[in-house]
Amino acid sequence: MINILMSGCNGKMGQVISRLSEQYEDLHIAAGYDIADNGRNKYPVFKDLKNCSVKVDVIIDFSNPAVLEALLAYAASKKLPVIVATTGLSPTHKKLLEQASTEIPVFNSANMSLGVNLLIDLVKKAAKLLESNFDIEIIEKHHNQKLDAPSGTALTIADSINSVLEQKQEYVYDRHSRRKKRSKTEIGIHAVRGGTIVGEHSVIFAGNDEIIEINHSAMSKDIFGTGALRAARFIYGKKPGMYDMNDLITED
Repeated sequence: MINILMSGCNGKMGQVISRLSEQYEDLHIAAGYDIADNGRNKYPVFKDLKNCSVKVDVIIDFSNPAVLEALLAYAASKKLPVIVATTGLSPTHKKLLEQASTEIPVFNSANMSLGVNLLIDLVKKAAKLLESNFDIEIIEKHHNQKLDAPSGTALTIADSINSVLEQKQEYVYDRHSRRKKRSKTEIGIHAVRGGTIVGEHSVIFAGNDEIIEINHSAMSKDIFGTGALRAARFIYGKKPGMYDMNDLITED
């Protein structure tokens, strides 16, 4: 049995993962970490990690970037693998992840969906083939409560595309102040916020007289929770280092 500490347990994703974990015989949410305990969880919730008295094997974090430094310090002190699925991480946060990975296994992904990571693989192949003749645009859509824009997934898609191109592209987020033609060395990234959209990502390759579009739509948050729980099973027992969804998919 792999015992999990759920960071951000009272958030939407924390509750999704707590519910889904009950379907697994080898995974168990043993404790939670959140700024408040509303009493609705079946496991103890700690407001301060220093007070956590429950033995756990893996940490899943779906919380807020503000708690990342303290969470990684705790994980390192206990030699616990950590899955960081929190979005909106800054370059400073990513350096913290890299530093922590020298001591513990760190699994980081901007999107825990297997489908999204398949999309990333597909668009990398398309970008490599279409580079010289197609413009690339990324559109992401999320619910009206999402704080960061563009989404971490959209940026990951853009970075993945850039990694296979001979001519590196500039990211352009807003064209209303740019009265000039589109450059051949840019990737447009656009964010839509509205209603209860779980998450949609589209990559458009626009060429002369033809358009290729690759899409992914999340119908519920369960797909992200399932991915996080699979990551917990994957990272348990791993050596220190950085891991991501590609590693999980490859191992499967």
